[in-house]
Amino acid sequence: MNVKEIRQQFPILNQNVHNDKALVYLDNAATNQKPQVVIDAIQEYYTATNANIHRGIHFLAEKATKEYEDTRKTLQQFLNTNEAEEIIFTKGVTESINLVASTYGRKFIKEGDEIIISGMEHHSNIVPWQILCEEVGAILKVIPLNEKGELIMEEYHKLLNEKTKFVSVVYVSNALGTINPIKEIIDSAHEVEAKVLIDGAQASSHISIDVQALDVDFYTLSAHKLYGPTGVGALYGKRELLEAMPPYQGGGEMIKEVSFEKTTYNEIPYKFEAGTPNIGDIVAFKKAIDFVNEVGIENIAQHEDDLLEYATEKFSKIEGLKIIGQAEQKVSVISFVFDNIHHYDLGMMLDARGIAVRTGHHCTQPLMKFFGIEGTTRASFAVYNTKEEIDLLVEGIKRVIQIYG
Repeated sequence: MNVKEIRQQFPILNQNVHNDKALVYLDNAATNQKPQVVIDAIQEYYTATNANIHRGIHFLAEKATKEYEDTRKTLQQFLNTNEAEEIIFTKGVTESINLVASTYGRKFIKEGDEIIISGMEHHSNIVPWQILCEEVGAILKVIPLNEKGELIMEEYHKLLNEKTKFVSVVYVSNALGTINPIKEIIDSAHEVEAKVLIDGAQASSHISIDVQALDVDFYTLSAHKLYGPTGVGALYGKRELLEAMPPYQGGGEMIKEVSFEKTTYNEIPYKFEAGTPNIGDIVAFKKAIDFVNEVGIENIAQHEDDLLEYATEKFSKIEGLKIIGQAEQKVSVISFVFDNIHHYDLGMMLDARGIAVRTGHHCTQPLMKFFGIEGTTRASFAVYNTKEEIDLLVEGIKRVIQIYG
């Protein structure tokens, strides 16, 4: 894999920030940058295709509809779903989880039922279930962690019982990089007849996904963490579950027939896609998936693993630096703290050198509380990052340490 050639496909990387500092972008767990083919696809859509989909019979409407549905078919192959109709377009993982909690949850979760999440969840996979539990009287259970940032699976198995109706767990922690054993989580949940949702926001750009092999009930992903546009995502659900769920929103596209007496709903996936969608960005999302497929997800993962190993080794030699999250299985995320340097200060000083990292609690406040910290500085790597950029990061950290004395 030629990283230099790959970097040339990302125009945003070829710029200086703060007047004269070359951009070193290491905030990929928040969002990664977009290759030129994705940018071109958005422009091409609005200059040559723009029309509303499904309902028109003119040339542009039919062209836009085909391109929109081509992305759905590409996602079907990317996730290995049984059929394209099991792919629902959403705004992203947050909306996907809220959709499931609000539809499947309100219909099938009852008072006294138990829902299991983990101690490393993003707020998007905590709050929707809290809202549901408050509404229906269900009970939220949490899988605890060990000090390395790994789920304690023995405790998970103890939580499972006949009252467990739903398990919703992140595949990869956005704050720690931990890869969770989701196949074991799914299989064990199914033994007590619970359904499972996997938050794949951080996993889908690093790990090959096969929803049929996983036998997962629901899987979610966001385009903007897969080299695609913001405001676009997808929810996979098994057909029988999607068909049993009530609509999430009412309006155009999700109906078959409307009268003042009664409305009948459309078939999946359209039952869950009310209103005019983000057509241009969904069309461009296909180009992002094509990019990942062309480079090869295994090649991307190997490159990022190499970067993570290199950064971890470099960080281990920096006095006073503590890595938060040292799981045996990780993706290319490295969070760290200093006792005498606030993470916001460190992030601002690195930014002054052109180095973009993330600081704060990363929308995982319960996880930060577990580690007894307010937040971390997080560096996260993508296909276009290099060891030279990690060297600049290390140099920048050392410079900040000198300033603090």
